[in-house]
Parts: sequence; structure tokens; C-alpha cells
Amino acid sequence: MAESHRSKIQDPVLAQRAKVADLVSKGLRLGSALYVAASVVFFVGFMTGFTKTVSVLVIGLIMVGSALLAPALVFKYGVKAANRADRDGTW
Repeated sequence: MAESHRSKIQDPVLAQRAKVADLVSKGLRLGSALYVAASVVFFVGFMTGFTKTVSVLVIGLIMVGSALLAPALVFKYGVKAANRADRDGTW
């Protein structure tokens, strides 16, 4: 049993998939945090009055957050599908 677990860890495909999953996790967290930051800046601007700086900051945060979230979501489902195919043996 221990040998089987060890061979999975040393499998380069599984190691690469684990790296991608880690990057996906970081991308989702950072992208979501940028969306939250954009929301906070938006509501602060709403309460105090919108300036050009507030508008540019909100738009910039949403654009960067989207640029991180879009590929992270795609790769997240790719990793999930690959793990499911490995588990079910449906390759």
C-alpha cells in the first residue's frame, strides 16, 4: 500500500497536476480578493463621491480579477475532470 502511494507522488503527470491545482487555488483566492477589494472601493466611492481615481481603481481591480479568475476556473474544471477520469478509469 505504501509503495502505491509513493509511486503516485513520483508520477510526473500527477506532480504537474498538483502544481496546476495549487496555482488554480491561488488564482481563485487572489481573483476573488480583487473582486472584494473592487466592491469595497466602489462602496467607499459611493458614500464619499466618485472621483476619477476611484473609477479607475474599481475598473482596474475588476479587470485584473477577471483576468485571474477566468483561466483559474477553466483549469479548475480541467483538473477535476482529469482526477475523475483517473479515478473512474475512463481515459
